[in-house]
Amino acid sequence: MKFILKLHDSIRHHFKRGGKFEHVGPIFDAADAFTFTPLEETHLGAHVRDAVDIKRVMVTVIYALMPCFLFGVWNAGHHYNLAHAVANASFIQDMIRGLIIVMPIVFVSYAVGGFWEVLFACVRKHPINEGLLVSGFLFPLVLPPTIPLWQVAVGVSFGIVIGKEIFGGTGMNIVNPALLCRAFIFFAYAKSMTGNVWIASAGDVVADAVTGATPLGVLSSLTDGQTAADAIAGGQVNFMRMFIGIEPGSIGETSTLACLIGAAMLLASGIASWRIMTACVLGLVSSAALANAFGASPMAQTPAHYHLVAGGFAFGTVFMATDPVSAAATNAGKWIYGFLIGVLVIIVRILNAGYPEGVMLAILFMNLMAPLIDSFVVDHHIRRRRKRA
Repeated sequence: MKFILKLHDSIRHHFKRGGKFEHVGPIFDAADAFTFTPLEETHLGAHVRDAVDIKRVMVTVIYALMPCFLFGVWNAGHHYNLAHAVANASFIQDMIRGLIIVMPIVFVSYAVGGFWEVLFACVRKHPINEGLLVSGFLFPLVLPPTIPLWQVAVGVSFGIVIGKEIFGGTGMNIVNPALLCRAFIFFAYAKSMTGNVWIASAGDVVADAVTGATPLGVLSSLTDGQTAADAIAGGQVNFMRMFIGIEPGSIGETSTLACLIGAAMLLASGIASWRIMTACVLGLVSSAALANAFGASPMAQTPAHYHLVAGGFAFGTVFMATDPVSAAATNAGKWIYGFLIGVLVIIVRILNAGYPEGVMLAILFMNLMAPLIDSFVVDHHIRRRRKRA
């Protein structure tokens, strides 16, 4: 490492202002900062000194995402082997097949997203930010494993350029970039996002172990006379399978258990807001309870604890809603912001049978409302202090 550091130091001046490679200076700086401790350190004076920087925060989030990623890899391989009638496939076989399916999606997300990050950094002569480390990993995890790679490239291009770079880059975006990537793919290529991604068959025989629709899809498509209780009693919707995540769905969203492990890591490190997570759960549970009391449709009659483990609610609550840039910043605002996300999820699931998920739209809408919520909270504090004065 010392040899590499000396090599970096010997060519550093070529990438600074006035050097012959100054146009690609951000690339050199990014490699330098990623590999070694930055030269700009505070040692003396009245400054706040902390070991936590953006790079460490982003890496911690990546660690927290690993349980979802690893389970998603296994789940993709497991369902693929079931769908293709691979007899007695082992855990290792499931993991290998899952890696073959998932890793190209992750690679395209990072490669295309990294291209736009580097391009904008070089044009603006700004450092390359570490934001793509998380956005480039989150985006594949909210996609179905059958998504075409060219759609991954289009989606990440839209989310990075339109959702982040035109606003100034990392820390300046008004919505979660990874969710915006997914929203673009959802509305532009709906069939790839909402079709039956898991079709289990051996020749002309459909395997009994796998269904072609997600649990939310099953609930939203129940015919007249069928109830959520019927689907639960008949095994079409199984709480433990949904909690563990052995269900069709997006790569990293199906396992509530894996999301809870990630949540524990984020909360222990102080990176994610427990207020937002708690408020999301309270909003969903309270609105689902009201729907149970007054609603008549199968989705309205679905018990609240099933909503907690269905779809991408757990993943969105832990990793998307808590994005510190696009979420509310005030403590009171975080409670309001998270609570309304939970409420909106239930409203979308009950009232829109064509799109029974709701988490993506709820979080994106509340991203736009977060500055307004914080403004109301700050104004309220100012008025209260004036009365006290």
